[in-house]
Amino acid sequence: MQPALIEHLDVWTAAIETRSTAGRGSSNKLNLYGIKKLRELILELAVRGQLVAQDPQDEPASVPLKKIAAEKARLIKDGKLKKQTPLPPITDDEKPFELPKGWEFVRLAGIINISSGDGLTSAQMNQEGEIPVFGGNGITGHHDCTNITKPTLVIGRVGFYCGSVHVTPDKAWVTDNAFITYFSEQNIYLDFLYWLLKGTNLKENDNATAQPVISGRKIYPIVVGLPPLAEQHRIVAKVNELMSLCDALESEQASNINAHQVLVENLLSALTNAADQGDFQQTWARIAAHFDTLFTTEHSIDQLKQTILQLAVMGKLVAQDPQDEPASVLLKKIAAEKARLVKAGKIKKQEPLPPIAEDEKPFELPVGWAWCRFDFIIDQQYPVSYGVLVPGDHVDDGIPFVRIGDLDINNPAITPEKKISKEIDAKYERTRLIGGEILMAVVGSIGKLGLVPESWRGANIARALCRIKPISFIERDFLVLILQSKFMQDGFVGDTRTLAQPTLNVGLIRNTLTPVSPLAEQHRIVAKVDELMTLCDQIKARIRTAQTTQLHLADVLAEQAIVGTNPV
Repeated sequence: MQPALIEHLDVWTAAIETRSTAGRGSSNKLNLYGIKKLRELILELAVRGQLVAQDPQDEPASVPLKKIAAEKARLIKDGKLKKQTPLPPITDDEKPFELPKGWEFVRLAGIINISSGDGLTSAQMNQEGEIPVFGGNGITGHHDCTNITKPTLVIGRVGFYCGSVHVTPDKAWVTDNAFITYFSEQNIYLDFLYWLLKGTNLKENDNATAQPVISGRKIYPIVVGLPPLAEQHRIVAKVNELMSLCDALESEQASNINAHQVLVENLLSALTNAADQGDFQQTWARIAAHFDTLFTTEHSIDQLKQTILQLAVMGKLVAQDPQDEPASVLLKKIAAEKARLVKAGKIKKQEPLPPIAEDEKPFELPVGWAWCRFDFIIDQQYPVSYGVLVPGDHVDDGIPFVRIGDLDINNPAITPEKKISKEIDAKYERTRLIGGEILMAVVGSIGKLGLVPESWRGANIARALCRIKPISFIERDFLVLILQSKFMQDGFVGDTRTLAQPTLNVGLIRNTLTPVSPLAEQHRIVAKVDELMTLCDQIKARIRTAQTTQLHLADVLAEQAIVGTNPV
């Protein structure tokens, strides 16, 4: 392997790209970009003749090419091969790079012939059979018959993965979604041809259609470099060796990522589950001592954010003040206010909410806090309710209509794109927005939240949303933190994740247990969470900057390795 690649293995393994927020054990959501780049570089060097040293004693590629041409001419004469329309000679402009001595540029038409496999639908397959069926992207099923009786190189013909390359076992069935590749096995090493085609973009000129497809007309003109037969074997041995190294690096990296995720989650879990203040302080001391090692990924920062929210709703984020008016008094004021509104005819008298049994309480609250049902702290002039189920198309001139896609807890200034007619809106006055409410998704992306800006006043909401307006005795942003916490999200989502279309019943929302702190502490909690979330976002921004630098470094290293390198 080239010394530059060995010296910089740390660069290849450090270049990791985040595809999405990853959960525990989900290293597959992280793109091991550097190792992927290293694999591409290995193939690039292989097809350029820069991976292994040339041997002047090797028979040059021009000799087997003459043998291949003679063999093709004989097969055409015997009627075993169809004569192809001659392709133009390779021009200097078509030669993508300079070849080593002994190599030859050739069009793929000069060394391979392809033909489609045989049709075989899923219904026709005998899945109990032992014969693998190869389609557009490798094995698609099993059968009890074969149309291939030796290891065969197969190229995907149709679909997103058209151009993918596979080698069959001794016995296989190749469908008409793939090409069977024929070539002179005495003059071209099968395994080298596999890596050569893997390192060649066979899909480069496919049509940008809903159903990508490639054909001989696209494949045959492609120009590739062919090494001497002996060097083909040396290249395959080196590529296999280096790909095994990449496999090991990938496995080790995935294990490291998962181990890191488990360590972070366990430590943060120990923090939220601390039995007492001493246990909490001891756990936090361990985390703080290794903070720079633990919180090095976007996932770990997301876990930290969720822990901050969990500590907030458990009353462990800020110190309690014995001078604060306790939540029990606050709940009595809420009950009195509701009674006043009922008496004034502004709200209907509610059915009593179920009492909270001791064994229902998921954790112990600090002194001054209290449990209640979620609906108890909602302004009943604007009860929790679903939005509008709109039939037909949306209108151009009507009432703004807020959907799940319009929700962004970090950006409440989005303008809803859809509108409903005034006639439909008139039927759903109960969910017409006044500004300042919380919106939550109850279908599909359950628990997704958004805040209603003043600019949405008068708009209405979709059936997939519910409107939440806390009573005036509760700090709205404190309720938002509760709704964002894992405790509340898990309580809402429950078993709905297993449904094809998860749906949250408003009755479940209303009856969910909710921790309430003194009002003064609610303000302190919101301020502390805002402060800590800002710090988390700053750390995440630095991680992304470092990640971008690592990705760029991997790209630069790959470019430098290809230009002007000498194989060893």
